[in-house]
Amino acid sequence: MIIDWLTIALGTFVSLLPIANPFSTAVVFLAITKRFSRAKREQQARMACVYMAAVLIVFLVAGALIMRFFGISLPGLRIAGGLIVARIGFGMLAPEAAEEVSDEAKDEALHMRDVAFTPLAVPMLSGPGSIAVTIGMAADLQVGGGEYAAIGVGIVLVAAVSWLVLRSARSIVHFLGVTGMNALSRIMGFLLTCVGVQFIVDGIRDAISQEAFLRPILELVRSLS
Repeated sequence: MIIDWLTIALGTFVSLLPIANPFSTAVVFLAITKRFSRAKREQQARMACVYMAAVLIVFLVAGALIMRFFGISLPGLRIAGGLIVARIGFGMLAPEAAEEVSDEAKDEALHMRDVAFTPLAVPMLSGPGSIAVTIGMAADLQVGGGEYAAIGVGIVLVAAVSWLVLRSARSIVHFLGVTGMNALSRIMGFLLTCVGVQFIVDGIRDAISQEAFLRPILELVRSLS
């Protein structure tokens, strides 16, 4: 029981960390908080990670309700989530040239008093990919508080690592340099692509194994025999 609980928590951590990718967020964090005091910068990093955990836990708890409300099947969610995650991974493996940001946009970002919720928590740390993975993992579990708690622990661990990275962003970026950050981004991108493809494979397998999908095929076979 404990081993299963730890496996779920660790699986959540491993699945979400590459998607959250706090290392790439660290560069943006430094840019938009360069006029903040050290205390203000640390407070923004801490609140961004609190918001991130809160957003993902809300979707963890309400995931099944959201799926029922919109009539989304688990295979459909897996395939859609896999496409999103794989797209993010491909983008990190082969990044496109960054669009030029206007001076007005830069000035607005620099003068924002609070950047914790947006853009840091949403969409950078807890974007569509993280939300899709969280809902998918929750929907895949049998109803039980222990399993949900394990996923919640995994989310909190990702938030804690993200906080450590953002808090030490200046040192990490300086240590890794441009080359190191690019290499790390590509490694994360490869892992994300693998996770996304696996989500798609699982979704297709579950879809074709459902009775609603197989019944017309079996009836056709019987009519021909």
